[in-house]
Amino acid sequence: MVLGILMYLKVFFVGGLICMIAELIQIKTKITPARILVIFLMVGAILGGFGLYNYLIEWAGAGASLPITGFGNALARGAVEGAKTNGLFGAIGGGLMATSAGIAVSIGLSYIVSFFVSSKTKKN
Repeated sequence: MVLGILMYLKVFFVGGLICMIAELIQIKTKITPARILVIFLMVGAILGGFGLYNYLIEWAGAGASLPITGFGNALARGAVEGAKTNGLFGAIGGGLMATSAGIAVSIGLSYIVSFFVSSKTKKN
């Protein structure tokens, strides 16, 4: 019971810390959210490529694997595994194979949500 609660706290802390860093970057700089997203994706991919992000995932579980940094890690890990087995084309295909389920779910849910929400132009 206590170990379960401790795991939830670790997940909440790490996921919240990642989101807090993104919010601070957005508030304190003029970097757009899209660029912050790309920066975090690249940080996850770089840390995953060196094998460092896996330690965070082992410790924090979903708190580290669900944010965009976890997606970058999965992309890099799949590319490395694909490159080991099939060379250059394996690197491209391996990254896509490792993240294909997440990509498919994102596209599918975005399509469903588009029926209920209409986009609006931002007024300056």
